[in-house]
Amino acid sequence: MAIKNILFPVDFSPSCLAMAAYVKRAAALLGADVSVVHIVDPARYNGLQTGLELYVSRPMAELLEEHLAMGRERLNSFLNTDFPTADYPRILVSGDAATEIARVAKEGGFDLIIMPTHSGRFRQMLLGSTTAKVVNDADCPVLTSHHAETIAPRPLEHRGYLCAIGLDSDSERVLRYAAGFARDVHGNLTIIHALQAADSALPVELGLEEKLQSVEMREALRSIADLQRLVGSDAAVRVARGQVKKALLETALLSDADVLIIGRSPRPGALGRMRDLTYAVIRDSPFPVLSV
Repeated sequence: MAIKNILFPVDFSPSCLAMAAYVKRAAALLGADVSVVHIVDPARYNGLQTGLELYVSRPMAELLEEHLAMGRERLNSFLNTDFPTADYPRILVSGDAATEIARVAKEGGFDLIIMPTHSGRFRQMLLGSTTAKVVNDADCPVLTSHHAETIAPRPLEHRGYLCAIGLDSDSERVLRYAAGFARDVHGNLTIIHALQAADSALPVELGLEEKLQSVEMREALRSIADLQRLVGSDAAVRVARGQVKKALLETALLSDADVLIIGRSPRPGALGRMRDLTYAVIRDSPFPVLSV
């Protein structure tokens, strides 16, 4: 696994301004190039034509060209101190934002998309439609964060990563990616796993080392050890019992981590990558989430 090309979608919002520091840190850690992309959505401008534009009945093609020119001017000046245009390519396209971000990432051979979530005070209900669609549709990994405006990125020396695995058929792929990522950046990896409690109303049990006589616990630890041997990993392991999302997030809080790495289904679409648990973990994680 090698991340050499990062795509940074921007919409000129404060979240994107704040996210620039995360993107710079990731690029420095990985030795990766960064391209900045902005999407001009014709549907948005079609619904926001000014009274003068309607009065003169200007063709949509002409209006789109005008908005593309405005978008190009803003894109070239946006974050120019952090990402000078001479060194960081700027990409401007038109269309549905999420669809075009996923397309540009695929056709451009990008290894990672980094973008903030935009949900404000409604974050407990939704992520933001563009971010959710990108996580579901993009073929490459996506790093998302709602922390950009409030939490500064760690110093380059701080490199702690968590990998949540569920011991299903996709766990090998996820752990292999996480182990390779941690090796590439010379970071420390910790595996977290949740055992579903029979009664989801019970509090989360953390630090179950003293309960190793549990058959379920022994089986989980054995499976994780087998996975680690298979992918060449020697990460520390933390296990909790409880409602899965709550157990994972409370276990994550025990770590001083930079990123939580989780798996998405390899299959896109409504029943594919953006499943309920994936959505909930991304929405509520105490750390930025790398979905692979």
